Amino acid sequence: MIIILFSNKNMQATDNRKQITVGVFILIGLVIFVLGVFTLGSQRKTFVKSFTVNAVFSDIQGLKSGGNVWFSGVKIGTIKKIQFYGTSQVQVFMNIEEDAHKYIHKNSTASISSDGLIGNKIVVIGGGSPKFPFIEDGDQLQVNTALSTDDIMKTFQVNNKNLVDVTSDFKILAKSLVEGKGTAGALLTDEKIATDFKAIVGNLKNTTASANKMAAELDKFSKTLNTKGGLADNLLTDTAVFAKLQASVNELQKTANSAATLTENLNKASDKLTQTDNAVGILLNDQKTAEQVKSIMQNMETSSKKLDENLEALQHNFLLRGFFKKKAKAEAAAAETKKE
Repeated sequence: MIIILFSNKNMQATDNRKQITVGVFILIGLVIFVLGVFTLGSQRKTFVKSFTVNAVFSDIQGLKSGGNVWFSGVKIGTIKKIQFYGTSQVQVFMNIEEDAHKYIHKNSTASISSDGLIGNKIVVIGGGSPKFPFIEDGDQLQVNTALSTDDIMKTFQVNNKNLVDVTSDFKILAKSLVEGKGTAGALLTDEKIATDFKAIVGNLKNTTASANKMAAELDKFSKTLNTKGGLADNLLTDTAVFAKLQASVNELQKTANSAATLTENLNKASDKLTQTDNAVGILLNDQKTAEQVKSIMQNMETSSKKLDENLEALQHNFLLRGFFKKKAKAEAAAAETKKE
């Protein structure tokens, strides 16, 4: 009986230890689970008060739910949900901490970036302008499109190809220069051309020096024009001199106009001289008329001569001799009276 009682007590003690051990392990597991939940929750900002915003991207570049949202280098939230939008776009919903609400404005932009060169994809939010109100729960952010890594690599490939083409062309050019081909190659290899080119440069240098000297002389001349009391100064500053000069110019203009009118009239008169619809033109251009006028003048001269002879004869005629003597005496007496 004693042995049976002792064995029963040992078995109860063993069962108690097992229960205690199991209870301890369960308690430790619960503590670890609670700590893990709080740790993950703190990392995911699960227990932090937040609001939701969204943005619509044409390409999210591998962005995943649970990814981080950054603002000015600080993590302010996580990606809540990703869904298709429209025909080919993607809408990304983000949980943002309430503490960041006072820094994000309605004109803020969202862009996709990487956490490092090849790290996880993240969403980066810009603050926007203080002139706009703060963002609210449910608002949609504008998207700032940036080059993706694939686009950058494509650009690098194009640039590399262009660099290869440029290098090949430069290699051909360098070879031509060494062989003396083309104008540049001739300048590098032909001594005579190089000497001529130096001479041209020297001439250009002399021309430049002359131009500088001329500029200095012009500057000196312009300074003399500004001398107080000089002609240029009076013309520019004295209103009376300027008025007289203007009046002289007006008179010259009138004289020029009169000369132009006179010249026009002379041209018209000279044109008339070459035509036969006027007396002078007929005399100058019609030979027959000129001969007639010449004949008339000769006849008039002959008649005048005969008239003089007839008058002379009348003076010697005994019938009129007394008349002419009395007339001569009267003229002599009148002359004597004038002398007195």
